[in-house]
Amino acid sequence: MPRTLFISDLHLAEERPATTERFARFLAGAAPGCDALYILGDLFEYWIGDDGLELPFPAQVAGLLRPVAAATPTFFMHGNRDFMVASRFGAETGIALLPDPTVIDLYGEPTVLLHGDTLCTGDQAYQAFRARVRDPAWQAAALRMPAAQRIAIARDMRAQSEGAKEGKVEAIMDVAPDAVERAFVASGCARMIHGHTHRPARHEHVAGGRRCERWVLPDWYEGGGYLEATPSVLRPVGLA
Repeated sequence: MPRTLFISDLHLAEERPATTERFARFLAGAAPGCDALYILGDLFEYWIGDDGLELPFPAQVAGLLRPVAAATPTFFMHGNRDFMVASRFGAETGIALLPDPTVIDLYGEPTVLLHGDTLCTGDQAYQAFRARVRDPAWQAAALRMPAAQRIAIARDMRAQSEGAKEGKVEAIMDVAPDAVERAFVASGCARMIHGHTHRPARHEHVAGGRRCERWVLPDWYEGGGYLEATPSVLRPVGLA
């Protein structure tokens, strides 16, 4: 049966080997034979730049992805953790990098794909951070630093992010309804798939005068899962 798979927010890190093992099982068990695999951001807990592929853990993950991408069209969209992924990663894994947002034809249904962080417009501090680290000048300056320094900065940014969450109202870390509506209207789609919020669910919306559906992907901190699309249905699938 034709099927397409969507995952996000794995947050792979050397200190969490169980998640990497779960990902390897997913690639070996669920991915073979599918029409396409879409990774919608935050595959990694952090990414210091494509020269990080010379380090053992990123090289290990690239090695898991390479045979899958050779057999199945595989796509990657930047998340808020791995926004420094660039062309070398694509070349060495065979994965195509997608802009955020991207519209695909999903078995006849135009579907807009996002990481999801652009929808969280209520979190103004995060949106300011996102604009800063996506700036090419900021990234060029970061890449001139030694790899060890970039790793330390990435870990520090992660710790600061977790600390900042504790002082934020839950609502501002979720999507803003008006941002969702604008994204539906701008894309011309009535279906949306994204991650980022770690709140897996199917939501119904009215945007541009028509009914729309929004699927949120799960994170992989505990268990994990993916969204499977076929010509007749979309269904979330959990992982043991």
